[in-house]
Amino acid sequence: MLIVHKYGGTSVGSLERIASVASRVAKVKKEGNDLVVVVSAMSGETNKFIEFAKYFSDNPSKREMDMLLSSGERVTASLLAIALQEKGIDSIAMTGRQAGIKTDNMHTYARIESIDPSAMQSEIDKGRVIVVAGFQGINKDGAVTTLGRGGSDLSAVAIAGALNADACEIYSDVDGIYTTDPRIEPKAKKMDFISYDEMLELASLGAKVLQNRSVELAKKLNVKMIAKSSFSDVEGTVIGEESEDMEAVLVSGIALDRNQARVTIREVSDRPGIAAEIFTKLAEEQINIDMIIQNASADGATNLGFTVSGCQSDQARAVIEAFDHDIGSMDFDDSVCKVSVVGVGMKSHAGVAATAFTALANEGINIEMISTSEIKVSMVIAEKYAELAVRTLHQIYNLDA
Repeated sequence: MLIVHKYGGTSVGSLERIASVASRVAKVKKEGNDLVVVVSAMSGETNKFIEFAKYFSDNPSKREMDMLLSSGERVTASLLAIALQEKGIDSIAMTGRQAGIKTDNMHTYARIESIDPSAMQSEIDKGRVIVVAGFQGINKDGAVTTLGRGGSDLSAVAIAGALNADACEIYSDVDGIYTTDPRIEPKAKKMDFISYDEMLELASLGAKVLQNRSVELAKKLNVKMIAKSSFSDVEGTVIGEESEDMEAVLVSGIALDRNQARVTIREVSDRPGIAAEIFTKLAEEQINIDMIIQNASADGATNLGFTVSGCQSDQARAVIEAFDHDIGSMDFDDSVCKVSVVGVGMKSHAGVAATAFTALANEGINIEMISTSEIKVSMVIAEKYAELAVRTLHQIYNLDA
């Protein structure tokens, strides 16, 4: 079998942890498997590099930041390759460029455009374990690019797809995907299997185990993902194609995203194209919009509300202030959160949203905004009710059974 392993920052957070990963990889290799290992920077290293850059500049060049931040993964890859060699495992470390990962030109948040797996395949054919520095690639100009937070997951899935690997195992400090965050609800259960679509919703709605772009790519390339822990040998959670019998399960999980801000723009000029202008400007600044509510027009003006990630609140404010001649006032509320109910069973069951709304109402929790899709219901509520809402929804859908 050809297996891709990916180890996150906590899994390689110290020299002792890297040695432990080397032992795990060596065991899998000695069982007769071919292996490509994708690694993140040691935990804390990326943040440390960011602080180094901010010592010199409040707004450092994104190109130079990519050069700086990509070094953490190269350090880990080299150390793991050395550790494997000392265990008698023929191993070689590769940068993203050497692994053939080509991206667009968007520094600090690049997208993978293609992978030439020939160099990796050549080393695999020699019986070597390849250790690839995750989170990075190279653009058409030859400059190093990085893939954004959690980008090593994306590297691993893309490599698994390019090499037609049998599985892509994502190792972290948790042993799988749970029905909700066990730190909030101790009765949360680990799932044996979850569909790509459910995992994509959970990942995009606040679940931190997997990066949502990696799940999206895994679905596109039909890569079998397995979320596992590098701290134990517990069986993980398989992420794969949806099956018909999954619809018998009404709800699979509850997600919580505290990194939310609600933006309200009042007395917006109710003229054709104003909403398009506002949201185009936000998009040009790479500000992601989630929920949107627009009130009915009155006296030639309307109110517009939407949510952004909390870390982009200041950017959004700067964009909207440029529309001062088209708006009356604006308000930013970062004391909100988003709680979501996810499950493919929603496709064939009615009343899922009503159950959630009733349960929260019974706890005195007011819902400020609502967004739905075929398999999810998301609600914006006051942040102070976040954990109560999660526990209430987890219980009402019998996820602790």
